[in-house]
Amino acid sequence: MIAEVLGTPAVSALFDGWQDTMVWSCLDGTMGHLYVTPDAEHPASAMAILGSFCFFAGTPDRALVSYKPDWCTQDFIMMIAEDPAWYPVIEDVYGERAQRITRYAIKKEPDVFHRDRLRGFVSALDVPFRLCRIDETLYYRCQREGWTRDFVEQFPTWEQYRDLGIGVVVLHGDEIVAGASSYTRYRGGIEIEIDTREDYRRRGLATVCGAALILACLDRGLYPSWDAHTEISVALAEKLGYHRDHPYVTYIINGY
Repeated sequence: MIAEVLGTPAVSALFDGWQDTMVWSCLDGTMGHLYVTPDAEHPASAMAILGSFCFFAGTPDRALVSYKPDWCTQDFIMMIAEDPAWYPVIEDVYGERAQRITRYAIKKEPDVFHRDRLRGFVSALDVPFRLCRIDETLYYRCQREGWTRDFVEQFPTWEQYRDLGIGVVVLHGDEIVAGASSYTRYRGGIEIEIDTREDYRRRGLATVCGAALILACLDRGLYPSWDAHTEISVALAEKLGYHRDHPYVTYIINGY
């Protein structure tokens, strides 16, 4: 039996040692969903789902890997498990739809950032570009424009983003051309989402946005967690003061 649960000590124990903040978001009840088998009181396996990510812990369970909640209407998800015993289960369930890739964990080091260096990156932004905090107007614009949707998508209302989210964008005229925002939120910080519109890349705009968002988080006592999809993202993180931790296996499930 698959049951949706809250982040009880028994469920948290299955994810003991995990450093992924989206798992923390699910465990601390800020956002996301938790599912377990065989029952809530004595869970042996657990699945945490938040946004486009799904995490497995405990004893590998085919039913849990196969399970898609009714509320989950997306057709794409990334599946992650620290125990390699889950890998053949994922591959068996999804077959050719499961594409195995490598992502890169970034160390969580609260005292690693140099504010003056980050301010220098922000001040290097040239006219005619403008750096703006994501306010109500920009929140709705991010919702409407496809490539910016991930900046706000996990916060379904402006009020929720206002209370839990934080982000910045760079404008060129009236167009959003780059941004960095809270993909998700947990009690102690955020998970960063950062992107630049394809035709504006290699101009340093992601560096400006990343530095501005890190500074804004530090001012609010939030930790700006970073997890990298590519080596390019790792390089940007390192430029901003982070240090890489380790690569890890991720399965992209198309047609989820």
